[in-house]
Amino acid sequence: MDRRFDLIVFDWDGTLMDSTPHIAQSFLRACVDLQLPPPTLEQANWIIGMGMVPALQQILPDLPASDYPLLSAAYRKHFLAEDSKLPLFPGIASLVAALADQDHLLAVATGKSRAGLERAFEQSGLRPYFHASCCADESFAKPNPAMLLEVIDRTGADRRRTLMIGDTTHDLEMAANAGVSALAVSYGAHPADALARHPALAVLQSSTALRAWMVTAGQLPAAAPSGIQ
Repeated sequence: MDRRFDLIVFDWDGTLMDSTPHIAQSFLRACVDLQLPPPTLEQANWIIGMGMVPALQQILPDLPASDYPLLSAAYRKHFLAEDSKLPLFPGIASLVAALADQDHLLAVATGKSRAGLERAFEQSGLRPYFHASCCADESFAKPNPAMLLEVIDRTGADRRRTLMIGDTTHDLEMAANAGVSALAVSYGAHPADALARHPALAVLQSSTALRAWMVTAGQLPAAAPSGIQ
C-alpha cells in the first residue's frame, strides 16, 4: 500500500507522553495555593494543550490578568516537582523510531513552552527523530492553525500529505483549520465521544492501536523494526 502521509505531526502531552494527569493535578494544586476556586478535574483536563493564557481566560474568566503570572508560577512549581518522572506511553519510543526509519518527516506542535518541550526531548531521548517543533510560547495557541502551518513550512512538506495526531479537540480543530488530516487518540486528555465529534480519520484507544493504524494505513510495514524501547 502506498503511504498517504510524508509529514507526521504529534502533539506531545497526552499523545506521546503520559503527562495529562500530572498537568491537571498541578493546575488544581496551584489554584488551591492561591485560594482560587479550583475547577473540576474534567475542566482541568479540557484546557490541556491550549496554552496558559487562553486556558486561564476560559477556566477562570474572573481572574485578573495581573494574577496570571502568580498562578503560572504556582503551576510550574507543582509541575516541575514530578516533571522528570513522566513516562512516554507504552510503545511510543519504538513507534517514533520506526516512523523515522521509514524516512517520514516528524514534527511536534504542542501547547508546552519551548523550555518544557526541550526538557521532554532530553528526558525521553526522542529529540533526534524530530525535524521541526513549535510551542505555545512561539506561536498562537490551538486551535489556531499557526503552529501546525509553521512546522509544515519548516519541513517543506505538502499539507495534503501531512497528518496531525493529538489527544484533544483543540488538536483536531487546529488540523481542520490548517486543512490537514487528523488522527485522534483517546488515551490522553479528552474523551473519545468528544473527539468523535470532530473530523478525524480514526479515534484510537491506545498507543498499541496507534501503531496498528500506521501499519494498516501503509505508513509502516507490518514487520517494521522495533527500534528503541
